[in-house]
Parts: sequence; C-alpha cells; structure tokens
Amino acid sequence: MQSSEIMFTKEQGIATVVFNRPEVHNALNNAMVKGFAQALDEIENDAGIRALILTGAGEKAFVSGSDIKELSERTPLTGIENSLKRQGLLNRIEGLPIPSIAALNGYAFGVGCEIALACTFRIASENARLGQLEINLGIIPGAGGTQRLPRLIGKARAAELILTGKIIQAEEAYRIGLVNKVVPQERLREECLEWAGIFSEKSPIAIKYALRAINQGIEMDLASGLKVESLCLGVCMGSEDSKEGLNAFLEKRKPKFQGL
Repeated sequence: MQSSEIMFTKEQGIATVVFNRPEVHNALNNAMVKGFAQALDEIENDAGIRALILTGAGEKAFVSGSDIKELSERTPLTGIENSLKRQGLLNRIEGLPIPSIAALNGYAFGVGCEIALACTFRIASENARLGQLEINLGIIPGAGGTQRLPRLIGKARAAELILTGKIIQAEEAYRIGLVNKVVPQERLREECLEWAGIFSEKSPIAIKYALRAINQGIEMDLASGLKVESLCLGVCMGSEDSKEGLNAFLEKRKPKFQGL
C-alpha cells in the first residue's frame, strides 16, 4: 500500500508508516487518516510483521496536529464524528498484537501527541517537541489525549499540559515519563530499528498476550487484572513457543520462536 500522504513499507518483519506531508509539518488531514487506516488493515492481516514504527517525513515534525483548514470547517456533529473515527483508529494501534514505536522526529502536537500516546513506546530525537495544544484553539483533545495522557503520566501533569497548551522539549517529556528514550536526531531511526529487532526475536504469542494483559489489566482493579494475567499466561504455556523457549534454556542455545 502506497499513497502520497502515507508511506508504508515492510522489511524483515518490521513495518514502517511515515506521515508524509512535510510541507505542512505532516498535519493530519482526512486523506492521511484514510491511508493510515489502510496501512493498519495490512498490518493486522500480516502475521509476519513483528513490530511497527511510526514516524514523520522530514526532520521537523512527527505530526504537528490536525489540518487547520479541515478543523475550521467542522460542525458539532462532524466534530463528534471525526473524534470517534480518530479514537477508533488509535484504539487499533493500541490494540495491535505487536509492539508499536513512535519515532518522534520533531513536532508531536495535538493529534500527533495522541498518536504517540497510543503506541507502546515513544522514542524521541533531541529536537522533538510535544504538546496538547488544542486549548489554544478553544477546543480540547479529541483522539484520546484526555484519557491516555493521565494514564501515562498522572492526572496532575496531564491536566497541566492539556489546560496550559504548553510545548515541552524531549528531555522534559522523558523526565515525566511521556517518552521512553531521547537520542540524537541522526540516531533515531537506528534506535527504533534496534528496539523493533529485539521484539522480532521474541515469541509473537508471548508478545501478544503480554500486551493484552497490560492493556486490559490497566483498566481493571488489581484482582481482576491478576486474573487476566493468569489466563494470558495459560495461553502462552500451551504454545509450541513456550516449549521451545524452555528447551532452548535447558540446552543453552538461542530459541527459535515460530509463533505457534
């Protein structure tokens, strides 16, 4: 799948989606949303993909926010419809059975920050800048920012970012737990590929059910989450991958997981 707004590639089990509107700092418009959904269709239906990297074209922006022209034309009804559509799209990212990595190569504002929040991990270049800037436009985040940000960094810090609309630098984002790592711009791609390579060597079944236990458990009380964990472990224990992992350990060799 290839389009002018979204570039999608697959190589050695790693899928990469590039938001490709560098002339407007990769501002997200409806065409990009459609292309992104099509890329996710392919990812969800390809068992050979072991990790996903999201990034922006150029060196200035991941996604700088929503396309302002389209945003200015929304009515209350289309505003709700677009919010639900984008929430559904980002739910699909979060619900993938593989790790997703946001390679933040520049501005990650508004919906760009929300896309990053839906990913499993966020790795930022030193020149990255993040923020939920919607309050400055007289609106609020609508693609999950008011829900995912507090879950990630806590209610008080999330409220500060959302209500002030301020921009923070990559190092500050790392300090408050918003990103996992900060690297020089020239190392960002390599760093993300290294992370993706680590995940591609693990059991796809174990990865899938670890993510399920994390994502479902965080929405539950501890007792319910522990039950989900036990069930997910049980599924893993019934796999050929678990047998291979245990045998490889006993035989002092590297396991060869097949996702079975």
